[in-house]
Amino acid sequence: MTLAAPGMRSRREWLWQVLAGAMSVGWTDKCRASGPLESIRISRDGRRFEEAVSGREFRPRGFNYDHDPQGRLIEDYWHDEWELVVRDIGRMRQLGANLVRIHLQFGRFCPQPGEVSSRELDRLQRLVELAERERLYLDLTGLGCYHKADVPRWYDELEESDRWRAQGVFWRAIVERVHRSPAIFCYDLMNEPVVSGGARSRGDWLGPDFAGKHFVQFVSLDPAGRERADVARAWVESLVKEVRAIDRQHLVTVGLVDWSLDRPGLTSGFIPRRACQALDFLAVHLYPEKGKGAEAIATLQLFQELGKPVLVEETFPLKVTGSEFVAFLDACDQAECGVLGFFWGQIPEELTPPKSIADAILREWLQTFAQRAGARQR
Repeated sequence: MTLAAPGMRSRREWLWQVLAGAMSVGWTDKCRASGPLESIRISRDGRRFEEAVSGREFRPRGFNYDHDPQGRLIEDYWHDEWELVVRDIGRMRQLGANLVRIHLQFGRFCPQPGEVSSRELDRLQRLVELAERERLYLDLTGLGCYHKADVPRWYDELEESDRWRAQGVFWRAIVERVHRSPAIFCYDLMNEPVVSGGARSRGDWLGPDFAGKHFVQFVSLDPAGRERADVARAWVESLVKEVRAIDRQHLVTVGLVDWSLDRPGLTSGFIPRRACQALDFLAVHLYPEKGKGAEAIATLQLFQELGKPVLVEETFPLKVTGSEFVAFLDACDQAECGVLGFFWGQIPEELTPPKSIADAILREWLQTFAQRAGARQR
């Protein structure tokens, strides 16, 4: 991906221009806001998001803040290195983000059966207060088991119904602590849940690891004669009930893999038409591949046809050329879908010159994001 810089003395000078423009986006948003930060709701036509009082359209754009450059999860450093979290939140805002997705780990919040850590809840509340000051919204994604070593043994040994109840305890505690804040964009019940298509071994709740992290998680180890979509629907409804017992305002969703649609081939069991009716919107994870950009756009359109607002909650140019990825982002814009990429603590200047191919890809992504975020405000 090449971003031309006509008339500039150097790429570094152009980079600072991009970042300065992105910072001005933040100030533009602040000046545009009148009074307190508004909660976000679904628009009356049911197709997009809007601010609850003014009715202005809200188009999510931002980042997954799931780990730092060393691979540490936020709970690994948000107590001892709070200043790092403050810095990163500010950086994402300056790059043009209006939404940040935070991944909360079950084991850190629920180390013992029936107990929720007040220490972690206090830190989460502080993060929410920081987001309010920065006029950023938060996508709180819960029940993470990304680092297998951090998952409590007692939790993995639970039977399905007891595990669901433990997950309800987690969500009740989270919602009770933060539900009064307008900075909450949504509660994402789980990242990439899957219903097993057959019997799995006792305690085998996690999917394969990716770069040392387990992002996929099973909500059932054995369908036991049940339709997979029925299991998924029951799980969704059980946790939505826990959320709605406390908070009837903020949005609820689930982070869906792109193979959740009801079509031939691999499926997660979370078929949107059958399993996701209790959700306010569809959060889909889409990673275009080289030469298959049109397929990713077609998948996005299929999710859109389901009649709920769609947020591309995860995307990144992992396996795609620059032009194809930009075409995908353009399609998201045309479909009025929000987009969340990734931010791991570094800004483009710190990745210049890149020390690896990964650094180069990340730098290009951040530059593209800042440029597009600024363009939307003009």
